Formats: sequence, C-alpha cells, structure tokens
Amino acid sequence: MREVINFDFDWKCKLAGSEKALSFPDETKPEYSMCKTNGAVAGPASVQYQAAGRDWSAVTLPHDYVITETPSKENSAARGYLKVQEAWYRKLFLLEAADRNKRITLYFEGIMGHSRIYVNGCLLHRNFSGYLSFEVDITDYANFDKENVVAVFVDPTEPEGWWYDGGGMYRHVRLIKTELQSVDLWGVYACPAKKEETWDVSVETTVRNDDSIEQEVQIKNEILDGMGRTAAEWNQSASVQPKNKSILRDTVPVRNPRLWSVNRTNMYTLRTTVLRDGVEMDQVLTPFGFRTIRFDADGGFFLNEEQLEIKGVCCHQDYGLTGKAMPDRVQRYRMKLLKEMGANGYRAAHYMTAEETMNAADELGFLVMCETRGFHSSPEGISQLEALIKRDRNHPSVILWSIGNEEPLHAQEQGKRIAERMVAAAAALDRSRCITAAVCHKPVDAPVNEGMQVIGLNYNLDCLDELRAKHPQTPILISECCASSSTRGWYLDDCRDKGYYSAYDHLSGVSLGTREATYQIVSERKWIAGTFQWAGIEHRGETAWPRLCSQSGALDLFLQKKDAFYQMQSFWTGTPMIHLLPHWNLPGREGEPVSVWAYTNCEEAELFVNGKSYGTKQARPYTHLEWTVPYEPGTLQAVARTGGAEAARDEAVTAGEAAVLHVRLEDENIAADGQDVAIITCFCTDSKGHIVPDASPAVTFSINRYGTLLGTGSDVCDHVPVNSYTRQMRAGLVSAVVRTTKEKGILRVLAQAPGLQPARLDIALR
Repeated sequence: MREVINFDFDWKCKLAGSEKALSFPDETKPEYSMCKTNGAVAGPASVQYQAAGRDWSAVTLPHDYVITETPSKENSAARGYLKVQEAWYRKLFLLEAADRNKRITLYFEGIMGHSRIYVNGCLLHRNFSGYLSFEVDITDYANFDKENVVAVFVDPTEPEGWWYDGGGMYRHVRLIKTELQSVDLWGVYACPAKKEETWDVSVETTVRNDDSIEQEVQIKNEILDGMGRTAAEWNQSASVQPKNKSILRDTVPVRNPRLWSVNRTNMYTLRTTVLRDGVEMDQVLTPFGFRTIRFDADGGFFLNEEQLEIKGVCCHQDYGLTGKAMPDRVQRYRMKLLKEMGANGYRAAHYMTAEETMNAADELGFLVMCETRGFHSSPEGISQLEALIKRDRNHPSVILWSIGNEEPLHAQEQGKRIAERMVAAAAALDRSRCITAAVCHKPVDAPVNEGMQVIGLNYNLDCLDELRAKHPQTPILISECCASSSTRGWYLDDCRDKGYYSAYDHLSGVSLGTREATYQIVSERKWIAGTFQWAGIEHRGETAWPRLCSQSGALDLFLQKKDAFYQMQSFWTGTPMIHLLPHWNLPGREGEPVSVWAYTNCEEAELFVNGKSYGTKQARPYTHLEWTVPYEPGTLQAVARTGGAEAARDEAVTAGEAAVLHVRLEDENIAADGQDVAIITCFCTDSKGHIVPDASPAVTFSINRYGTLLGTGSDVCDHVPVNSYTRQMRAGLVSAVVRTTKEKGILRVLAQAPGLQPARLDIALR
C-alpha cells in the first residue's frame, strides 16, 4: 500500500556561489566523465558526496536561505534588496529491502529557482519554475543495500518576476512508496454536475502499471460524506500495459448531497482503491465538493444559483519573518485573518500556490482564482498549465483559471493565438470552470479578451463601461484593483525618505485608486462579478529604499492588522463594527486640528473627545466618517448606532510611557512535531494598563529548548536580518515566530527590554 513519508527533515544546505565553481575530482577527464549517466559523481554534483563541514548548515524544510541576508541598497529592489545566489541541498536516506519491488518517487511541492535533482549521482530532473509542483521517479536509480543521496542544485538568480522570490526548497518534500500498480500523481478527478434532483459525478482515474508485464487491475470507488457515510460506490477494471498508464472514466449519481459554499464548507471524499487479484495495491483519498458556479454578463457571479459578490484579495506567498518558506500554520492563519476581514475571494497571484493554502480555502470558504506563472503556449508553458489544473481541479474553492497577468502580449495579436492554445489545453483537463486573463494593457481593445469566458480587468476602471459595451455578452470581473499604499501606525503625511505612507486611505504616488473610490465605482455596476484587491497582505519587493516591501496590503508584512483591514471589514461584513483612526498618542500636536476617521458598517456614529460630543454623522456605503477636532490627550471614543440603538463602539486612550511588556499567542494548539510554529505578538502597556500604540523599545527574545526562533519583525524599513533575536519595536508591535522541536513540553518565550517589566509566555505543546 501507499506510504507517504515526510521528507522535510535532515537536509544540509550550502551556498554554492556558482555550480561551475565546484571542482571535479577527476580533473584529467571531466568531459568524458560527465557524459555518463552518473557523471554527476565526477562532476559538479560531486558536492553531494562531500562531508558536511562548516560550510554546510542543517536545515528543516520549508527553507528560504535568502531571507536571512542583510538588505543592501546595491541589491534588487524587486527582490527586497536581498542578495540572491545559488545553493546546494543534500540528504542521505535508506530504503528497505522490501522496497525493491515498489515504485519510489520524490514529490517536490516547490523549489525556488531553476533546479536540478540528482539521486546517487544521476541527474534525474530539471525544473524551470520555482512555483511548480512536480514528482521525480527514483525507482531505477535507488540503492537498497546502502545509503542513497539526493542532491538538489538551486539557481534562483534568474527572477521569475513577481517581486520577492527568495531561494531554496521553500515548500514540502515527500518520499512516496507504492506498489507497482498505483494511482498516478494527481490521477483522480471528480467533477460533480447538477441534474435536477440528483448530481452526476464524473470521475476520471489514471492508473499506472510499473511492472514489466501487463496487469489486470480492479478499481473500487467510494464517495464518502463528511461523516464518513457512503454516498455512492462502484467498481471498474482495466488491463494496463507494462510501464504504462490507463485512464478509466465513469459517471455515478449522488442524491441530495450537502452543498459547499463560502459559509458552509461541506466536503466529500472520493476513496479510490486499486486491487490486483483481489489484493489491495494502492489507495488514494481525494477531497471534493458539490456546488454550482456560474458567471453571467448581467448578473455577475452565482454560487449554487445565488448571486454572490466576489470580495477578493490578491496574495503572494511571502511571510515577513520566514520569506517564501511559509509554515503550514502561517498559511492557514493568514487565511483566517482574511476571512475575518470579510474576504470571500482569493487570487493566487500569480502562480501555483501552496497546497496548504488551497486546503484552507476549501475549509474556510474562499472563491479562488488560480493563475499560471507564465503566459506561454510553448511545451513547457502548457506543461506548467496542465500541472496547475491537474493538482487543483478537485478543490471546490476554485472557480476560475487565469492564464496570465498583465502580459504586454495580451494587447497583441500573438496574445490571442497564445491564449487559444492555452484555453484548449485547459479545457481538455477541466470544462467545469471558466478561463480568464488579468489584462491591463489596452484592455478595451486587447485581442486576448476575445477568447476569454470571463474578462479580467486590472485597474483601468475608467474604461469599464467601454469594455462592457464592446463585450456585452461576456462576464467581467476586476482581477486587480486599489493598490492603495498605507503604513501601519503612520498618521502623518507620506514620507518617502522614511519609506512610510499615511495610514489614511488616500491617493499616493504609487496608488492606482483608493479603496473608497474603487468600491464606489464597483457598487454602481451590479454586472461586475466581483473584485480582487491588491493586496491582501504586504510582500517584499515592489518597493523603494529604505522600505523593504509593498505598502498596499490590508495586513502588514508581519500579519498585523492595518487600518485598511478594518476599512475592508466595514465594506464587506455585516456584524456591527466601528474602528477609529488615528490612535490618540500624538505628543507635540496639542491644539492642532486632527482629522479623525471612523470606519463602520452601522447607520451612524457619534464622536466624543474626553466626554465632549463632536456630533453625529450619517454613514454611507464604501466611505468613512470624518471629524476634525483639536488634539488634547485623554480619551477618543466613537459610538456607532443602527436604528437609534448602540451597535458598536471603539475608543483610543492616550497612554503614558511604556512600562510593561506583553506577549500574545495568535493561534492556539501548537504541536511538538519539529515543524509547527507559534505566532507571537509583543506589545507594551503603561503603568495603568493602557496599550501604548507608539511604543518603540528594543525587544530581545529568549526561547527555551522546546523551540527555535525563526524570525522577528516590526518596521518595514528595518534592515536588521529577520533572524535577529533583538528587534526595535515600531508603532507598538513586534512580531515573532518560533518553530517547535519534536519534544513535548512547555515552550517558553521571554521578551525583555531595557527599563520595562519583562513578559513570559508558556505554551504547552501537544
């Protein structure tokens, strides 16, 4: 039976500088040696056999070796000012004698950069996209009587173009063992379609036979509901030629399934069992869901035949504390935050996203636009598109395939031809979803739009009506909008020298429309299917010195909520809320008129300063309430009302000097598995217990033996490497992330700062 082994541990990493710089053991005949299957033993990959000395570091995956570099103005702004170079990874492993008659593969979810995979000195695979998941069959090259060596050469120096790429084996690796008859990689596709009272589930199963003789196999299929009960079952059989594959197709009815939606994420599982002569050879579990999706040129988007506005965000895979190597808990935590903000849509910009994010989208209820990394109809481009669709087509959260973002060729006739080939390739694998492209170049006249089932528009909102007039029968959505820059906790004018933007929603030098203006435009056009805001979360790159990251996220680089988070909450949620800005620690501004804003989804709000009312204002959709008041220390308070009754309130109190440190765990139930992480926020209070929003002490963290500090961060312009244990706090918050060991116990985090009462956090690891 199938065995999937976590292959993330016990790797060694060495910065290479250049692959060609590595010496050959046999300097006399390197060219001759390199012509052989295992020429890597005598060539550059000989590094895999070297003893791991001081220049090798022990690492656990996911791993990004670029993120710990020191930012320098000499490096690329697009890549966060961090130095990028090649590296080697190596790992030793044993296989059992019983594995001799099995198929053995390595599954790489993502390696940033152009990479080469060597096993026992043999070059088995070259990969040309850092965002592609792929499998390498090592069966023929494996040792069963001695150690095996896998070596991975990584070259991320050629950027893939979407800002910070990082470098290294930044996603998971799995060692997979199967019998010689098995289900192929991404080999099960379940596609439900509603037929009056029943649903027809079309199932496609790709079975492998890696034996040297033809084999007859039986397939047992079972559809299980969320409680494990059988909703349907059926059997199939096939003869599979040696060293070949066979595709089996069937359609089965399921009556009255529980539907998947953004609010009720009911999932089903297709259990596929491969048998030979009645003996189980392999079993694969494939989660999927029942739901209908439909785009309409006049009505927008429909989920289960109910009109639903897509309230989406665009996100890169980038975490300020660990770079591209994002722990699973962080993947889910940030999706939870986006859901709390009111988002129901997620654009995986602009590449195959992490599997953990896709699983979280299913479980939390997001509508996902999956996007190819490149707009290419070359064999390599089509291969990458096919991998994206095969891997993710069972996710009910996926509603769109996007074949490119902001490509200049979208506006050329070549772009139409490229798109036609890509659309055909996508349709051959999945006809249940529409295909789009995110267009910004001459969008009204772009030839690529002629072949799109849904037109995606990036910015250019002034041409919306003209675009609709030209394509009246084609649904339209805003695939990217806003890009409104703001810096957490900065309530002064934009300051380029410091790298900060005002936290008020405003037009800045890099802004492509405020949030308010964008959503007012969209709200007036009910035929727009929805929006994907740039961006849900700040990411490295897309910046200018001294700042290290973009500023258009609703969450900052370290996953702290910005004022924009609450602004979007007022736009997108129905639970009564109100949020005030700025905070009320404004020393030196006494008597100065201060613009006070409130974001609320209630009907009205009244503002008080030290108990004095400054009047009640009526709220309007997609805007803010504003008062101008003279600053005086004390209490700023807003009371929101609906129907005349108080529905929500918020207040900001002028705090004194920071006196006490605090540490808060942001996500519970941490596992002692060597990979889980504790996400931590450090903040300060004054002697009276008030939070100090402008506190700025230098905080030093200490961790006991049950954890390892991976990163700290606070200021988007801080050039101290992320893995520093000491971090200067800015705007009252410092973020930290700690990875657990495999030993159960009490993970203890201690935060200290000169002159402040220290804080301790004890986390019981499960």
